[in-house]
Amino acid sequence: MPSSRSLHVGAAVAVGAVVLAALFLKGTAMPQHPFPRRFKVSPFPEGLAWINTARSIELKELRGKFVLLDFWTYCCINCMHVLPELKKLEKAYPKNLVVIGVHTNKFDAERDTKNITEAVLRYRIEHPIVNDPQHILWKRFGVRAWPTLVLIDPEGQAVWGKSGESTFEELEALLKKALPYYRSRNLLDEKPLRFDIEATRAKKTPLRFPGKILADEQGNRLFIADSNHNRIVVTRLDGTLLETIGAGPIGRADGDYSTARFNSPQGMALDGETLYVADTENHLVRKVDLKGRRVATVAGTGKQLRGLSRLDRQAAPLRTPIASPWALWVHRGQLYIAMAGTHQIWRMSLDGSGIGPYAGNGSEDIVDGPLLPDKPYQPGFASFAQPSGLASDGTWLYVADSEGSSIRAVPFNPHKKVKTLVGTADLPSARLFTFGDVDGPRARLQHALGIVYYENRLYVADTYNNKIKVIDPATGSTQTLAGTGRPGSSDAPATFDEPAGITAAGGKLFVADTNNHLIRVIDLRAENRVSTLTIPQLTPNGPPGNP
Repeated sequence: MPSSRSLHVGAAVAVGAVVLAALFLKGTAMPQHPFPRRFKVSPFPEGLAWINTARSIELKELRGKFVLLDFWTYCCINCMHVLPELKKLEKAYPKNLVVIGVHTNKFDAERDTKNITEAVLRYRIEHPIVNDPQHILWKRFGVRAWPTLVLIDPEGQAVWGKSGESTFEELEALLKKALPYYRSRNLLDEKPLRFDIEATRAKKTPLRFPGKILADEQGNRLFIADSNHNRIVVTRLDGTLLETIGAGPIGRADGDYSTARFNSPQGMALDGETLYVADTENHLVRKVDLKGRRVATVAGTGKQLRGLSRLDRQAAPLRTPIASPWALWVHRGQLYIAMAGTHQIWRMSLDGSGIGPYAGNGSEDIVDGPLLPDKPYQPGFASFAQPSGLASDGTWLYVADSEGSSIRAVPFNPHKKVKTLVGTADLPSARLFTFGDVDGPRARLQHALGIVYYENRLYVADTYNNKIKVIDPATGSTQTLAGTGRPGSSDAPATFDEPAGITAAGGKLFVADTNNHLIRVIDLRAENRVSTLTIPQLTPNGPPGNP
């Protein structure tokens, strides 16, 4: 998401370095105050909705704790990157730290507390969240970008802040330097707090937030990324269960189907009897040998790529860090990767000889132009904004570019340019903040995540509009195919709840209806009738959200 270089708390800049020195008091060495600049924090406004807590929280109740405010919105890949860093910090300092997520929406759909609650479960968040739909807290703290962190000390003063992604190591260093001062003055309350988290009330479901889906018409198979069960479910096209790939618990182990582990897998691509899987939160690409029934890692180190220092097109795949791969596509010996975390399209040779960026200068934007510059962030080249879905007609690679609510076309011919079929590339400004639910020749989408090319048409999971739409790739003209726009799970009238994946086979569309934990089927030969796929033998693999 857009970032700024500094964070303003009230009218004053609160980004500062931590300095420790010796202070002698009554003959005893005492640490000097680690935060030379501190600013008063007003109470939270009344009437805001809270998640992961039985009641609203007042900051004065948390005296004696460090309170870390995380300003986030659930569409944002940079916010997603911060969440595991915060989780590690919470586990390392359960007696001294309380994290509070302040959800300030970008998209209209993100104002809804129910939708935020689903995201809290999907991302396995265990700290309290306050919904700030009018951006009251956002404005009060002078926040200008997602994500932004603000640290409040045990005396209730804002002492530090930062926009952009932060790591566990950076935040831990901050606490380690500060804790001795507050402990030496008996300012700490070191009793751990427990909160009433949503996961304890979540129902077990056979699928848990399925993200992406892939149909193999020739093999009569459906591959479902059962993302929050950390596995791939394989069925017949009629829903008959064939097998599951992955042990269930979060992990990154290679091995056979029963021992291999994933972490929130998303997009998949099939090449013969090899299934490639975007192992999103592991920052890996995995390869499944469907005949040998084994999983192997083929790209990534398991550590997130942070920043782009160069654009090396032929790096060694297993020695190259990547960032949140979200969708995959195979074309002529190459695996194309929607690299959501760097806002680019990458490409890897299937023989393992190299991996690197293919399109996108790394800037988060919706800009058409030549594929790739020599240096990161160079203007005049194509820019993407969290690409999350891939499809192709053999000439163009179509991209669901989610943060810009756009559908892009990337040429396989390197001499051609990226173009936009539906979306905001033509606007002089606010390209990432222009969205809607508009059909016709000048259509608008809202954070579309899924796309498939089928019978000369593009079908799109228009995620935050809770609709499936069809696009003429020659003109960009768009029409609603199914969905009323209201969240729901009924077949007639058809309603969806943030569908994120879509595929096609045998005259039917198969939709990963993510927040409903279901697979829906749209029969294109029967007036687009919608039904729900049943998978009778499938059972949950562990507790909801964190098997």
